[in-house]
Amino acid sequence: MVYTRFILPNGLTVIHHPDTKTQLVVINILYKVGSRDESPDQTGFAHLFEHLMFGGSLNIPEYDTPLQIAGGDNNAFTNNDITNYYLTVPKNNIETGFWLESDRMLSLAFSENSLKVQQGVVIEEFRERYLNQPYGDLWHKLLPLAYKQHPYAWPTIGKELAHIENATLQDVKAFFQNFYCPNNAILVVAGNIDLETTKTLCDKWFAPIPKSNLIKSSYKQEEIQTSPRFLETTADVPYHMLVKAYHTCGRKEDDYYATDLLSDYLGAGRSALLYNELVKKQQLFAELDCYITGDVDPGLLIIEGKLVEGVAIEKADEAITKLLATVCEAPLSESTMERLKNKAETTIAFHDMKVLNRAMKLAYAEFLGDISTATHEQEKYTRLSSSDLHRVCNAFLTPNNCSTVYYLSSNA
Repeated sequence: MVYTRFILPNGLTVIHHPDTKTQLVVINILYKVGSRDESPDQTGFAHLFEHLMFGGSLNIPEYDTPLQIAGGDNNAFTNNDITNYYLTVPKNNIETGFWLESDRMLSLAFSENSLKVQQGVVIEEFRERYLNQPYGDLWHKLLPLAYKQHPYAWPTIGKELAHIENATLQDVKAFFQNFYCPNNAILVVAGNIDLETTKTLCDKWFAPIPKSNLIKSSYKQEEIQTSPRFLETTADVPYHMLVKAYHTCGRKEDDYYATDLLSDYLGAGRSALLYNELVKKQQLFAELDCYITGDVDPGLLIIEGKLVEGVAIEKADEAITKLLATVCEAPLSESTMERLKNKAETTIAFHDMKVLNRAMKLAYAEFLGDISTATHEQEKYTRLSSSDLHRVCNAFLTPNNCSTVYYLSSNA
């Protein structure tokens, strides 16, 4: 993956990635702020800003209209560690993208009305997805069980509705002025645009934006869990659900790739071990999945499943624990490892076919501190051995490292 990296005097990191096979250009801006940067008493702000950033800026009353006229498209997402905004536009209209992104970085249009509107949108999302949907409050129950110190203890939507409802204009202005600045951002310009044009447009639209006196929040890292944790809750849901969360390593650690491959072996699709053994053969679960959160700081490997009606949740829990213990007994066969690595290689190859995906990957790799990982991701998986997966399995998938939630149906 070809790229050129340079830094503007105001601290904005810029990455140029050319691709003349497309007629589009991507502008991707990663801000180094996520829910882990919030105050425990004012959560959900990073997600709120994902909405506020589309509400208009100093010189542009509506963000979407000029982009649509230029034939472009856009979106954004927030997670524990970052907030990412991206747009695609035909190469002939690329300056519209630079104009839009630079203006909202320079000065978002704050008003009581715009704040009220976006608060309403987020509050409705909170109610619809997390309060009124079956199992919607699962993460509000699981995360504080698994995390006792780290800010991963709350979802990106926020700890509670009151934190969004009570946010003032002064609160959100302070959050914006600290985090949404050039020296806390990574700009990737990818697609059918040359390096010289990219530099010219960056100098014109982004270089004049002043840097911020950035203050990064400090927080404690999670201590090692030394005993099992358990929570039982009952709600008006269709089926019992069992969730088990195991602490794993952070995204920057070498064992991340082994843990990712291990989660694929356990739960990626209907050919995975958990599905074959506990859904097909033992018929304990109607659905069963396994995945990792992939956070920068040590995250979680999650196993979650809805039980077949009439199955005791304790029996299902015991079956998972027993199966994981069996996996930890001996390394996987070479043929199984080869299948897992081939699948990972195929997934990466398909992902990298889109210029937008490559732009996001470059931004995230730069955020992690080593942009070269974007071009060597496949090698990280290829070098793995069965002993690597065996090691992380025994390190992480132990009962003392597990937080378990029994989400029971009141109708069962």
